[in-house]
Amino acid sequence: MKLKTLFLLINLAKRGAIGREIMVTLRELAKELNVSPQTVLRWLDELEELGYVSRKYSKRGTSVQIKDEGMKLLETLYEELSSALYRGIIIGEVVSGIGEGAYYVQQYAPLIREYLGFDPYPGTLNVKVIFPKTIFDALCNARPIIIPGFVKDGRTFGDVRAYRVRIDGIEGAIVIPSRTIHPPKIAEIIAPVNLRKTLNLKDGDRIRIEAL
Repeated sequence: MKLKTLFLLINLAKRGAIGREIMVTLRELAKELNVSPQTVLRWLDELEELGYVSRKYSKRGTSVQIKDEGMKLLETLYEELSSALYRGIIIGEVVSGIGEGAYYVQQYAPLIREYLGFDPYPGTLNVKVIFPKTIFDALCNARPIIIPGFVKDGRTFGDVRAYRVRIDGIEGAIVIPSRTIHPPKIAEIIAPVNLRKTLNLKDGDRIRIEAL
């Protein structure tokens, strides 16, 4: 089966053709897949011949349903892609923060030492995630270390989830406060050293982060 034919099967799944029949038109499918209606018809013929979909025709149009074999194929594809893509690898670009990292790292420093086993440099390296979509996608299979919150001078500091990571041989952690202003595309990283200086990084540099 050609890769583009597989895209049609995925499109049908997104439309809700798993476990039920849905009405489709060649024109709509062709527009979404950026091909001609004749090409869509040929792909549908192939999917039906392979036993992945069934079709019915009526005065209203064409109804399509993904069959058991098609669902098994999609499930296998999902499992293979998940194991290949979500392996705790993050590709991102170094960006500047808003300047609050040093303050918060200093407040949590004793707990970071206790729970993560290192004295953190007073600051964070901020990375804009390019791959996968968010840091949560990359860390979905990783187990966080929960750094408990505390109260200091009448101010409450919430729990922090920490995920051990490695960058160019330097071990540190991605930290995600329970209350954060950063979007899920930004990873805040702490380490025993100044990562920018140690790795000679500047804004826009691309780095590879490996979850441990």
